Amino acid sequence: MKFHKLPIDGAYLIEAEVFKDERGSFYRQFCKKEFKEAGIDFEICQCNVSTNAKRGTIRGMHYQKEPYPEKKIVSVTKGRIFDVIVDLRKDSPTYLKWTGIELSEDKAEYIYIPPMVAHGFQVLEDDSTVFYQLGEYFKEDCYSGVRWNDKAFGIEWKDIKPVIINERDQNYKLFEP
Repeated sequence: MKFHKLPIDGAYLIEAEVFKDERGSFYRQFCKKEFKEAGIDFEICQCNVSTNAKRGTIRGMHYQKEPYPEKKIVSVTKGRIFDVIVDLRKDSPTYLKWTGIELSEDKAEYIYIPPMVAHGFQVLEDDSTVFYQLGEYFKEDCYSGVRWNDKAFGIEWKDIKPVIINERDQNYKLFEP
């Protein structure tokens, strides 16, 4: 695995080593030892799958607050998304900054997201599936989010008209630093 630092402090784009032969391909998506060698302490507590029927769907921006902030590994097993993260850690050198990267089933790449960094994505192909590995258990009373189009962050989404955004994601309060 190759770990590439992203513009958000502590976040990484991870590139897996793919082995191909006449059967297809194989790669390791997670190895605790390799993550630890890269300085990432990650223990998988839960895995989630998000299916997304329509191109243009936006999910996010979600995070889990203290005392149970989530670390995440996000990958695409089918289709293609524009994955976005926003740093909400007041003590971070990248506080309120965002970055986005295209993830797809065609690339053996995925993102590690540190705690207190909001996550969301825009679906770029119909019938896209996103796989999450979480480093904390879901705690409903700590679940939160920020608005996907909040001017405090200035996220530049892909030039695709949003077709589905659920009511909760549309109605998060505007961010107040």
